[in-house]
Amino acid sequence: MMTGFGMGFGGIGLIFMILFWVAVIAGIVWLVRTMGGSNTQLQMPGDANARDILDQRYARGELTRDEYEAMKQDLQ
Repeated sequence: MMTGFGMGFGGIGLIFMILFWVAVIAGIVWLVRTMGGSNTQLQMPGDANARDILDQRYARGELTRDEYEAMKQDLQ
């Protein structure tokens, strides 16, 4: 005759097992992100915005005056 005592913790054990594995995975993700650093910055070095980059390209002679003016209008 089974009284249920040989069945482990039942539903509570399943919940604790799921919580344990979620905590382990979250810990691994946190460890990888802190050890490896995050590359989520999408800005250019020196926090240059699009207008600054456009001005620099024009100053270096990469753009003609017409191209510069057209791109400047697009940014506004």
